Amino acid sequence: MGYDVPQLLTMSQKELDDLFTRSAPGDIPDGEAEGTAIVAPGTTYSGDVAKILNHFAWQGKTFDAAKGQLKNRILPFGLNAIIARIYKEPSWLDGKECIVLDYSDTSLVAQWIRDEIRQIGPGLYLGKVYWNKKRLIDFALKF
Repeated sequence: MGYDVPQLLTMSQKELDDLFTRSAPGDIPDGEAEGTAIVAPGTTYSGDVAKILNHFAWQGKTFDAAKGQLKNRILPFGLNAIIARIYKEPSWLDGKECIVLDYSDTSLVAQWIRDEIRQIGPGLYLGKVYWNKKRLIDFALKF
């Protein structure tokens, strides 16, 4: 089954977790991805929150697979900042391989953040955000 971002915004947390768990990590992506935060999954306002965050706070990520790093695009004008290292490792969610976006050694602001992503369709990744080991939100990346 093919997925798109609007569909992800309607899914419950359990549905998002199940989709992540049954997906393979895919290749480490390269290039610019449009990001969508998935806050309060399965609620009627999840899409509205995503639009507000996308406009004012976080637009996505720019991956450099050869360097094994990425930069987040933040603020209304898309500043490339907040660098992460990229590598594959077991997921904190289910212990299966995922792509880790690790900020612990690259960012003072986000040093406690770890993102995990898996590919759920052509050019589409589903991600989980952790603060230390506490899960915060989900997100989508569309290339």
